[in-house]
Amino acid sequence: MSYAYCYRAPISLLIDMTIETGTRDVLGIMELLLTAEIFNRSEDLGINDLPPRCRGFFGAGSSGNTEVKRPLIVSEGAIRKVFGTPDAVCQAVRANPFVGYDEFGQRLSLPSLDAAAGWFLKKGGEERVRENPVLAHFYEEKDGITVGYQDVRARNPRFEDTKEYMEAKVSRIIAESEEMREARDLIIISAPDEVEFSLDKLVCTPRQEEIIRKIGVALEHRDFLKEHGIYEFGRLLFVGPPGTGKTSLALAMSRALHMPVLEVRLAMVTSQYLGETSKNIDRIFDLAKKLAPCILFIDEFDFVAKTRVSDDHGAMKRAVNMLLKNIDQISFVKNGVLLIGATNHPRILDEAAWRRFDEVVEFPLPDQAMRQAILEKIAATIECDCDFADLALRTDGFSGSDLRMMMKEAVISALMEDRRRVDPVDIEQGLLRVEERNIIRGIGY
Repeated sequence: MSYAYCYRAPISLLIDMTIETGTRDVLGIMELLLTAEIFNRSEDLGINDLPPRCRGFFGAGSSGNTEVKRPLIVSEGAIRKVFGTPDAVCQAVRANPFVGYDEFGQRLSLPSLDAAAGWFLKKGGEERVRENPVLAHFYEEKDGITVGYQDVRARNPRFEDTKEYMEAKVSRIIAESEEMREARDLIIISAPDEVEFSLDKLVCTPRQEEIIRKIGVALEHRDFLKEHGIYEFGRLLFVGPPGTGKTSLALAMSRALHMPVLEVRLAMVTSQYLGETSKNIDRIFDLAKKLAPCILFIDEFDFVAKTRVSDDHGAMKRAVNMLLKNIDQISFVKNGVLLIGATNHPRILDEAAWRRFDEVVEFPLPDQAMRQAILEKIAATIECDCDFADLALRTDGFSGSDLRMMMKEAVISALMEDRRRVDPVDIEQGLLRVEERNIIRGIGY
């Protein structure tokens, strides 16, 4: 391709233009140009080497497709459309002696990649290199910067973790089957990057931390376990009072393990679809297998036991038996589905339900040390005048959820007084609100 080069301003003028129009904007466009040029030259680079801002600009991942069509193209029209970039910025970019410009297609390019890459570093692009795997791949062995491609890539958000990817995958599956469409309506699906909880924000018991490590190891070595016929793994039962973090940990594991989470509430499934309950349970497990690797989180698992005891007609009992049969047949190693059941009432679960799970993980009410750690994490970003050790001592019997509610009420109390700093009086207000709530819950109506 031949390029028609525009007028080249003197370097001094280019520098002035860059400053006047915003170095950050110019560097952003140069990052796109460098990314496109390097990516087009390197067949081994893929969608997870593109940072999210570049995926969006180049349309990578549209319709959930992980394949990126080459060549990547940077045009002034796309720059203005996506970023609303002023003409002055585009002019500053075109004035760069290392940038080529095709007037017919308004396309920008880098005829001299090495020279443009050197200019990019000198003008302050190092931070962008450390956030862009494509650039890190190019700069890794270059002078002037120390950067590791694999480290940068590991920190880059995975496309498969996005809501866009998950929605496209689900759409393809339900388009092929009416049964899968019906199953979709019974569950809540969250992509890993939609989950607000992360492991670093939780306070876990040693047993909970052990389970997380075991699942991570099993995920990494699934092929080895499969080769040796070790399939009885990955069916977990979370047991503990309300508010102790069962759901939070399941969601946080989604982020940590890069697996979407499918939430199912058995009470809703069985009450709304009585005649089709058994079939819908089958469909939910089939959908989980099609979306694997994923986490299938079944909340209110104690509903199983209640149903087995109370059902006089046998319809729900057959549905429960179908559920237990599906649990028997699911395998993290074989199917890529991590099954997590959660219950607040373990005592009412019968032996038939207990023996379906490979691991039982307890979620006790936090002790004093855990309460203090939880409070410190909750308040990590809050300006707070609080003795957490003393507060942990005073909140015996509080769940993690209670502690979060207490701090939320304390923050609201401060904001109502037009303050951003949480004072002891706000903490007392929060403590009072939780105690009132627990009293009402104990009374019942």
